[in-house]
Amino acid sequence: MTERVAGTDPAASIPEYPSPRSGTCPFAPPPGLLELHDTGKAVVRARTWDGSTPWVVLTHAAQRQILADPRVSADIGAAGYPHTTEAMKAHASEIQPSVNNTDGAEHARWRRMLTSSFTRHRMEKLRPVIQQITDDLIDTMLAGPRPAELNKALSLPLPSLMICELLGVPYEDHAFFQEHAGVTNARFKTPEQAAETTKALRRYIADLIVAKMDDPSEDVLSDLGAHVKAGDLTLEEAAPLGHILLVAGHDTSANMITLGTALLLENPDQLAALRENSDDPKFVANAVEELLRYLTIPHLLARRAVVEDIEIDGETIRAGDGVIAALPAANWDPLAFPDPEKVDLARKASHHLAFSWGPHQCIGQQLARIELHVVFSTLFRRVPTLRLAAEFSELKFKEDSQAYGIYELPVTW
Repeated sequence: MTERVAGTDPAASIPEYPSPRSGTCPFAPPPGLLELHDTGKAVVRARTWDGSTPWVVLTHAAQRQILADPRVSADIGAAGYPHTTEAMKAHASEIQPSVNNTDGAEHARWRRMLTSSFTRHRMEKLRPVIQQITDDLIDTMLAGPRPAELNKALSLPLPSLMICELLGVPYEDHAFFQEHAGVTNARFKTPEQAAETTKALRRYIADLIVAKMDDPSEDVLSDLGAHVKAGDLTLEEAAPLGHILLVAGHDTSANMITLGTALLLENPDQLAALRENSDDPKFVANAVEELLRYLTIPHLLARRAVVEDIEIDGETIRAGDGVIAALPAANWDPLAFPDPEKVDLARKASHHLAFSWGPHQCIGQQLARIELHVVFSTLFRRVPTLRLAAEFSELKFKEDSQAYGIYELPVTW
């Protein structure tokens, strides 16, 4: 797991990042990452896939500090930025500015284009729709053959239907955008695959925006079309925004539903507590925060480039260095979450970083939360005998994706 750093004390070694998950407890962060907490350091150097050695930020407090610091940049073309994949690195110089890779006033401008579409009030108005869709999908699953595969029956359709409703994307195109979302999040895609899938999705979104400029509805793509008509955005700027929202708006929530369900099935005492309190909105909301903390779906985020020297816990991180805020490490930091390895749905865990922190926090987090509230309060109430229909050891976890999850979850009842 470690190798020596050339030109340093021969006793020194540097960990690889990311390190493998445990086969016996794949819900937990990689053991190698958790061992770094034992160093007592807030930041350590680590070696990534391309041989570079960015800083990995470990503690909850240090991650909140650095992700809110204006001296770090989300620009993937900046010097030292620790690229997640070969494809990202290959195309870094070509990526046009957007909400996910800009800073300061420029980032604020992009985010303002989207904020009104994702307010808490607007998301809460969708709760009855989410409840109805969840019940309909469970009805269909119960009427169908056993075992069922949860991703296909519930986890993917629900957030896909909701993001289609919110954006104004035809749900009948779900196979197309779900396939491309899988490529977008794949860690080992080639630069050519990345370019092809990005081009396809952005062309698709651009065509929808153009159509909505002439025939608008109450949806996000119509809002973006209005910004284009007003001259606030160009079509080439609007399409990436829609692309980001479409991919992030369904894939992470789908993985969370499946992974959270599997975790609860493996922790029957916590599942029993959830069943008993499924009609208590406060308990369910708290339980969702704990599941988000424990599982941390965006397990390889968040990454930044340092543009001015920063001191963290006595360590100077220089301009031109890369930093990785290892979100699972923060969410399992024992100083922030005592006994972090314990799943405790009564734990107060709302200060987790599963949606990142600072100006680049997930803009769709309120929608995700409501979807999870509804699913986890409904699924086990409606299907009290739900159980795995495969050996746990047979499940395939998504270590090869930037969005952690399970590829297939066979269930029966």
